[in-house]
Amino acid sequence: MADKSSVKSTKAAKTPAAAKAAKTTEAKTTAAKDAAMGAKPTLLSGGNPQIAKADGDAPVQAYIAAMPGWKSDVGRRFDALIVRTVPGVLKAVKWNSPFYGVEGQGWFLSFHCFTRYIKVTFFRGASLSPVPPVESKDKNVRYFHIHEDEEIDEELVASWIRQASELPGWVP
Repeated sequence: MADKSSVKSTKAAKTPAAAKAAKTTEAKTTAAKDAAMGAKPTLLSGGNPQIAKADGDAPVQAYIAAMPGWKSDVGRRFDALIVRTVPGVLKAVKWNSPFYGVEGQGWFLSFHCFTRYIKVTFFRGASLSPVPPVESKDKNVRYFHIHEDEEIDEELVASWIRQASELPGWVP
């Protein structure tokens, strides 16, 4: 007969949390293998690409390439605008979203795909002038949304990017 501690550990492995953790680890491993082999990443709910966490331009470009439909072209243009506006910008993919930052200052911007739009996050957006239009539960964060066939005011967005890159960024 098994002792109580082995019974408990067997039960713990079958808890919903343990099963979810195992499934999440398996999904991340599969996504990383797929990306390494050139396979298209999985699209999560809303069409957001599932890209493994990694630093550098390559994972950001993989994310942008995997953005569905019109969003990929907007992602390329937006990434180019950020690079032009903030020379030496740091890039990473975290939590299935590209992040942009400045060495020693943290992350100033991120974006994420949703079904009908791309949500651009300015982590210190409340300090920008003019303030980006969409409020957040966090008093410091502001968003703007990019919809299909919507013209982007590149001058305004570049101004936000420049301002945001000069502020202390978000450090997780």
